[in-house]
Amino acid sequence: MKRDTADAAHAARVAAIRAGDRMAIARALSAVENELPDAARLLADLEPSTGRAHVVGVTGAPGAGKSTLISALLRECTRRGRRVAVVAVDPSSPITGGSVLGDRVRMGDSAAVENVFVRSIASRGHSGGLAKATSRMVDVVDAAGFDVVIVETVGAGQSEVDIAAIADTSVVVCPPGLGDDVQAIKAGILEIADILVVSKADSPQAGETTRDLADMLKLKRATGGWKVPVLPTVAPRDEGVAALVDACDRHAQEVGRGRRTRAPDATDTPAAQLARRFIERDGFVRHCRLELVEAGRAEGHATVAVTIRPEHVNFNGGCHGGLMFTLADTAFGLAANLAGFVAVGIDTHMAFHVGLREGDRLTARAYPVARGKRVATWRVDLTRGDGRMVATFSGTVFVTRQAHGGVEGLEDEDAGVEHAPRG
Repeated sequence: MKRDTADAAHAARVAAIRAGDRMAIARALSAVENELPDAARLLADLEPSTGRAHVVGVTGAPGAGKSTLISALLRECTRRGRRVAVVAVDPSSPITGGSVLGDRVRMGDSAAVENVFVRSIASRGHSGGLAKATSRMVDVVDAAGFDVVIVETVGAGQSEVDIAAIADTSVVVCPPGLGDDVQAIKAGILEIADILVVSKADSPQAGETTRDLADMLKLKRATGGWKVPVLPTVAPRDEGVAALVDACDRHAQEVGRGRRTRAPDATDTPAAQLARRFIERDGFVRHCRLELVEAGRAEGHATVAVTIRPEHVNFNGGCHGGLMFTLADTAFGLAANLAGFVAVGIDTHMAFHVGLREGDRLTARAYPVARGKRVATWRVDLTRGDGRMVATFSGTVFVTRQAHGGVEGLEDEDAGVEHAPRG
């Protein structure tokens, strides 16, 4: 009864987030930021609703005017009838670990509009201009149905370019008077710019900065036909802001949305396609809801994962050891059988280090450690979502001469050839 009640509450929470309930969104963001026990399950259930928002990253040197520009962007986007969420990353003190979280204050009245949701987050010492949880927080507001998600980085230097992996469109804000500083930073954040903005364009030095940036772009190779524009703005007066929103729209049409969800797909390789066919034939693996992450034939590896659900919990409230063994054994079996011959397990051993609970994400990566002519051994590392080692597994197989009959995609010329598994 308690489990049914908890499941119903969780389902209601997911539905409220998708419906745009501000309180539900705020609580979900807190759970994700603080890595609470229910965060992993929440993100897993919201994942099908992500990838629709246009994520715009705004970065640049400290004092460039990023927050003021974002405030102007909020006004322009809401004038166009769009719902906008902002995830603003503030630097943390290296001494106390605290943060002022002043971005919301600097955005002023724009943050109080009904169709705008602003959340500040401390970087907590994470490098790259973002916080550790930034991407996952973007997933939450994306799933909540916002049309645009703006991510503001801390004052970034030349190596802080993590925003490029999250944003569909990266806007780099440059204050007037950069001068030789353009040369100092062009190897970093200027290189990831999809749009360059010269802020405070009413300054006497703005024209020179605009020309310097335009000259720098002549040396940069164009990406996919997109030509990076240099746009002057005076954010407090909304000058140039409409042109910036238009440029963001054009870039989204050019490259699409959901960049962070389009990481190189390791499940589209021939080995991964074959591994999926193995999984389709394994009713128990499907019953446990195991997911293929990647597989490599030449390297002899396979990775599978699972999110701990209520049905995976044992009578003591922790993850059932049988699920952990099944996950490790599946990764081991896939890695050992991708060569085209039946690899029969003859010995396994598993050591448990850390317990798991409902909502945790568990990943098992199998890789070969020893190979003979007919016998080979794999190791499997099981890690939690935060990277902590949960368990280790080792397994030894005997490789037969029998090819996997009935599974498409195996090379016929290999049939009957005796060799050790190649992975």
